[in-house]
Amino acid sequence: MSLLRKASASTLRNFKPKSGHSEGGFFAQGAQEGKNGLLFGETPPPPGEKRKWESWEGPWYFMLGGAVVILGLGLPSRPDTSIMTWAKRQAQKELAEEA
Repeated sequence: MSLLRKASASTLRNFKPKSGHSEGGFFAQGAQEGKNGLLFGETPPPPGEKRKWESWEGPWYFMLGGAVVILGLGLPSRPDTSIMTWAKRQAQKELAEEA
């Protein structure tokens, strides 16, 4: 037990809190030398030429389109499982049995 106390005491004694303004922190400036005014640092293609897609863009758009189609068709056609619908059907069935 005393070994644990010694270890925790030495850890607390040597603890140095990090400041939010460290050199390599999250909010530090990036590696770019100057602002070039271009989106994502890409240079635009010459006039008359189309931008070449990156290797990930084709599958990304394909999967995004597939997800939109699946959700667009799947969500409206899902079964109605609300308690109100079940209670309404149950009440109608019980009324039909009484009559």
